[in-house]
Amino acid sequence: MKVRVLFFGALADAAGRRAETVVLADRASVSDLLAMYEAKLPQVGAMRGSLAVSVNQEYAKPSATLRENDEVALLPPVSGGRSPTTKAANVAIVRERIDVQTISNSLRQPADGACCIFEGIVRDNSRGRKTLFLDYEAYEPMALKEMEVLAHEGQRKFDIREAVIVHRLGRVHIGETSVLVAVASAHRSAAFEACKWLIDNLKKRVPVWKKEYFQDGAMWADGEPFPAELSADSGTVKSAR
Repeated sequence: MKVRVLFFGALADAAGRRAETVVLADRASVSDLLAMYEAKLPQVGAMRGSLAVSVNQEYAKPSATLRENDEVALLPPVSGGRSPTTKAANVAIVRERIDVQTISNSLRQPADGACCIFEGIVRDNSRGRKTLFLDYEAYEPMALKEMEVLAHEGQRKFDIREAVIVHRLGRVHIGETSVLVAVASAHRSAAFEACKWLIDNLKKRVPVWKKEYFQDGAMWADGEPFPAELSADSGTVKSAR
């Protein structure tokens, strides 16, 4: 059977491509696919403990059985004229500057007693080197789904009225906002706690990667490892089937 495999971040560089179609035995598993790539790409083996895999845009465990024409993404640790904006509910992926003030103004309602905003801003240094700019990429359909799940989870968990998550892709320059989390609620404590929870979990779960550019070269940022339940080494991830 044939499946389509997607590569992101450092794995795309190692593979020399963004996607390819491979032939596997019928009823091959995610684990079989990983074993094949470990033999072809040493980087897959090196990342195995922190790598995640999705099948048709849902996290999958190694034992998940693959089927004809499945789309399998190998996901390294995550950190991500006018281009269109991709939106789903109260989350968005954009390729232009994030208008923080407009989002803040549109979020507020008379019943709100607090509006908490977090901006991730590109700084001018990293690893003791001067940073020139960053490039973000994402597995966009899955990133939007995960961002929407997080926004709804945050609303339920902290009893907030609304949460907005916006992530920018493409080239982002020093001082510009790369990610925005905005929370509106009746009380400040819920807004603060929800905002922190959302950005912390976005950095762990949402498939976005960044490449840092310096005067003497470029490299993919070391991402935060996926939670244990999402790792390609885990046997506890809910099957995509």
